[in-house]
Amino acid sequence: MSLLHHDARSEALAQLSCFRGEFYSCLTARSDALFELADAVLCGDGPVRSPAELSLVGEHRRGHGGLYAALARGRIDAGRLR
Repeated sequence: MSLLHHDARSEALAQLSCFRGEFYSCLTARSDALFELADAVLCGDGPVRSPAELSLVGEHRRGHGGLYAALARGRIDAGRLR
């Protein structure tokens, strides 16, 4: 692996980490559960047919009850997200 490739990969991971941190800061209630829900949506194997299916994706470590609680009571600061 060339040094240039290693630097580019490190930079990409740093940008991804920064993005994830900023996204997490937009979640104002039920932050952890909403963050895992977003990961599950992005890492799932195709279209989402029901919220309960997302609780089966490995990135969502909570049960389906936590998923529904996040959807019902979670909050996102839309202005900050923009």
